Amino acid sequence: MTPLLAQVTPAVELRPVLPELILVGMGIVLLLGAVVARRVEASTLLLLGLAGVVGAGVAAVGLWGWDGDLTVLGDAVAVDRFGVVVRLIILAVTAIGMVLGYHYFERSGETRSEFYPLMLFAASGMTLFAVSADLITAFLALEILSLSLYVLTGFSNRLGSIEGAMKYFLLGAFSSAFFLFGVAMAYGASGSTRLADISNALAGRTGSIALAVTAMGLLAIGFAFKVSAVPFHMWAPDVYQGAPTAVTGFMSAATKVAAFAALMRVFNIAFQPVTWDWQPVIWVLSALSIVVGSILAIAQTDIKRMLAYSSISHAGFVLLGLTAAGETGISAALFYLVAYAATVIGAFGVVMVVSSRGERNTTLSSYAGLARRSPVAAGLLSWFLLSLAGIPPTAGFIAKVAVFRAAVEAGYWPLVLIGVLASVVAAFFYLRVIVLMFMREPEEDTEPDESWLPRAVLAVPAVAVLVLGVFPGLIVGVLEEAAVLRW
Repeated sequence: MTPLLAQVTPAVELRPVLPELILVGMGIVLLLGAVVARRVEASTLLLLGLAGVVGAGVAAVGLWGWDGDLTVLGDAVAVDRFGVVVRLIILAVTAIGMVLGYHYFERSGETRSEFYPLMLFAASGMTLFAVSADLITAFLALEILSLSLYVLTGFSNRLGSIEGAMKYFLLGAFSSAFFLFGVAMAYGASGSTRLADISNALAGRTGSIALAVTAMGLLAIGFAFKVSAVPFHMWAPDVYQGAPTAVTGFMSAATKVAAFAALMRVFNIAFQPVTWDWQPVIWVLSALSIVVGSILAIAQTDIKRMLAYSSISHAGFVLLGLTAAGETGISAALFYLVAYAATVIGAFGVVMVVSSRGERNTTLSSYAGLARRSPVAAGLLSWFLLSLAGIPPTAGFIAKVAVFRAAVEAGYWPLVLIGVLASVVAAFFYLRVIVLMFMREPEEDTEPDESWLPRAVLAVPAVAVLVLGVFPGLIVGVLEEAAVLRW
């Protein structure tokens, strides 16, 4: 019986999902280990968590030269270079977020062992979301990352943290319902939830175009919520402000990378035959996000809320690049995501350093005269804000040029004009903070955190922003190879 079964049952290839298995496995080990060894040091948990992230990164790099099946595990997971690049971005952000979180909770006296497993579980959901080749797998990955982020948002004892987690949970449930309805409509249109099957059905006109367009709209709502695109952005300012700053930085960078990667895969594969139907949707979402995010950011007096509206605007810029369907738009969007992830987690890291014992001193007035109290923190924040504004020689400038060029080549120059004008408006609220830090007298008698650990960690994204701004060619070739979605 055993030899016969061995011949009938094919061996399951798990190497393509090894990064996710390592993350989940290490998360379970840390979760159970903290229960068994009740007095385990937070630094030990941090080191083990980072070891899991590094191991997942090594496993991901090993898939770059994969020459096996394009999809595995019942065509549920795609194996391509696009997935490798996205995984590495998410894992890098996770590593920085874990170190910042360790310092944040140690300083605020809210250290809990569950933080590190939750970060690993969230990262595993994000990486799986990005490589899902089946809408059911994508939905499961979406729930894994969402549930972890709900808990992380409410991880602090502050009322604002709990309130933000509740808002995130309730609105996230609605967005998940839209996504699930979209999956059902896609199945009704093609008879399958696999991306390749949906594309083949629509290309061969054997599926229902009307149901496919409906599915596309519902899935777009689910994705738009996760990337905080207007008009599905209302959760972002409250959640970003309420969540612990280290969690906010991780969430703002990694979640956007994962959600945009999944959006690119679904729309450029499953709905590739109806590209002309979804490009106008992306156009509208992009224009609304860029304009609304840039204008509302001006009125904010809290720096975390300002960065939240800034993230909404930047979601619009990524969507601007995606209006150019295919490899051109994907490579431009990938570069923008790399630059944005490094910049935004660095900016929130500096906000964490400037705030004292948790979430104090997050108003803009708290940054007056920061250059005199902490030149390093002021310099780092200025550098990240300049990148967010898209000013050379930062990575943000090259990223905006890339998405503008992709949109122009696709014929969407009016949208590019909106993006250019909005960038000028956005420069105001970024430069306003820099003026406060360097040209105003301190208004509050507070001192930033002078610990070396967060500053050493923040040097990594700061250098990345500089290198990618001066030598973008270092990764452009890699991203162009990754932009070829294999299916």
